[in-house]
Amino acid sequence: MEKILLNTPFTEEKAANLKCGDMVLISGILYTARDAAHLRMVANISQQKELPFGLKDAIIYYAGPSPSRPGKVSGSFGPTTSSRMDKMTLPLLENGLRGMIGKGLRSQEVIQGIRSNKAVYFAALGGAGALISNSIKSIEIMAYDDLGTEAVRKLIVEDFPAVVAIDSRGACIYDIERQKYQTGC
Repeated sequence: MEKILLNTPFTEEKAANLKCGDMVLISGILYTARDAAHLRMVANISQQKELPFGLKDAIIYYAGPSPSRPGKVSGSFGPTTSSRMDKMTLPLLENGLRGMIGKGLRSQEVIQGIRSNKAVYFAALGGAGALISNSIKSIEIMAYDDLGTEAVRKLIVEDFPAVVAIDSRGACIYDIERQKYQTGC
């Protein structure tokens, strides 16, 4: 299967061109944020305070780093289970977030939010954190340093591998593949 080269910023037009199941190689800027950072960002939105980065056409990678080996930019940097962010995702989508990368299924509410906001959810391979770290060219802490591995980081990536798990029309690879399994197709 051919891989689609995708550069950030991740615009609505780019999102609309992707289909559920597409394999992509992302290059450009990704931001990391997990549970604690999401709580702070959602609180900032509700209080109309500034966020650590602009959400418009951004991609958040649900991940935190492990220590890097000598001479390496990053240690293993695998995805976190995305459903942990579900209750905090809609305000981010409504404020311009265009893409999310993680692992696992999203709630129906988030899938509807993805469709309504013309966003995309990408799946990264759980257990492949060492492979993913090879795509990371630089890391900079942007905010919430007190959160340790959950601090918001700006990553510069090159050919970061991911799969379109939920496209901007709401097609969900988890549902499609489950139906194939259940019907034997």
